Amino acid sequence: MSTAARKRQIKLSAYLVGTGMHVASWRHPNAQPDASIDIDYYRKLAQTAERGKFDIAFIADSLAINEQSHPNILNRYEPITLITALAAATTHIGVVATASTSYIEPFNLARSLMSADHISKGRVGWNIVTTRDLSGNTALNFGSKEHYEHAHRYKRAEEFVKVVKGLWDSWEDDAFIRDKESGVFFDPSKLHRINHQGEFFSVQGPLNIGRSPQGHPVLVQAGTSENGQNFAVHSAEVIFSIKYNLADAQLFYRTFKEKTAAAGRNPDEIYILQGIFPIIAETDEAADVKRKQLEALITDEQGLAFLADYFPGVDFSPFTLETRASETGIDRLDFAKSDYVKHQPVIARENPTLRQVYSLLTGSFSGDHLVGTPEKIADTLQQWFEEGAADGFMLLAPLLPDGLDDFVNLVVPILQQRGLFRTEYEGSTLRSHLGLPVPAHPGAPASAPVSS
Repeated sequence: MSTAARKRQIKLSAYLVGTGMHVASWRHPNAQPDASIDIDYYRKLAQTAERGKFDIAFIADSLAINEQSHPNILNRYEPITLITALAAATTHIGVVATASTSYIEPFNLARSLMSADHISKGRVGWNIVTTRDLSGNTALNFGSKEHYEHAHRYKRAEEFVKVVKGLWDSWEDDAFIRDKESGVFFDPSKLHRINHQGEFFSVQGPLNIGRSPQGHPVLVQAGTSENGQNFAVHSAEVIFSIKYNLADAQLFYRTFKEKTAAAGRNPDEIYILQGIFPIIAETDEAADVKRKQLEALITDEQGLAFLADYFPGVDFSPFTLETRASETGIDRLDFAKSDYVKHQPVIARENPTLRQVYSLLTGSFSGDHLVGTPEKIADTLQQWFEEGAADGFMLLAPLLPDGLDDFVNLVVPILQQRGLFRTEYEGSTLRSHLGLPVPAHPGAPASAPVSS
């Protein structure tokens, strides 16, 4: 069914990370502290998301850690290995793995992802990252002293993705004849070497695996910087963004869709998923209690040490985690760090406590519009979806598995009743779930004769 013929519905992705996005979630009484390295636990999470008819189970990654890293990333699986296991534990949900264009060769990654896509029968996606050096030691793990500069990373990524997609098209869909009587295993005219010679990579090909049932894995990208957006406009099919209010989300949505149209792509075939951190309970008051219980698990020592490291030059010794941001001056710093530039408007507008600032900077801040009853959460998602702020949502549950269970059991049925979300999967591949076309094989002439 074409994208135009489909009724527009919300797309949903579940961000699966150990005990949840909240930095202190592992301390919660309901949490399993070793969850990030328990494959049975991850299987159950993916199966829960599939029961909720989610489009995607999403696995993030980082290539280096330090003492300040989020507890859930200190000890965890490599993403492509993990999504391959999750594919075997599920039947319909898409599985997306994060992989960097900065610290691997295109041939290796093209092969790994296409192998996983075959194993899943066409349910894999690749979250393309260029790797931010949050730990300060990423390059040192890969035989280099300096991390690639921001613009350089994206320039390299453009060529990297071009090579990977070219390798995925090494074989036309009907290249493998496997005719026992004639002894012809494949049609040589349908094998294509990439013969790529570029600024960063030299790759001959062909790839030693054919195209999957969905042609290529789905391309996902989360960059919101100018370089990241320019890259995504030409390459990505699903965009992951985090905006903390409707107006900012609408502006990002409108601007990005306009850029994709200007680049000659169909904006309706590129989906923008906004990250959400809902805390759900029977009443708004009960949900707020849940939020405060999570926040209380952050110790002053832990929180203030992180903030002192993040904001060099600010003396946090007179403060506690209950101090408001405006009392410390961090709401109005002239500070070029990219994460701060993104979060500063939220800090200035909300004037959160330092405890909440810590949650914001570590990726687990839940705004008031996403703390409350299932109906309140559903109302918020419906408004954002219908008023041009999102095509869907990335569920970054502060606490797992509780947050995913609550969303599947309580919010999804409301969205289904309103006709905003599917009640059953209609296809078997990730592209079919999303309504994305299967990439046509370019069918370029073979560059050299190949013997069977």
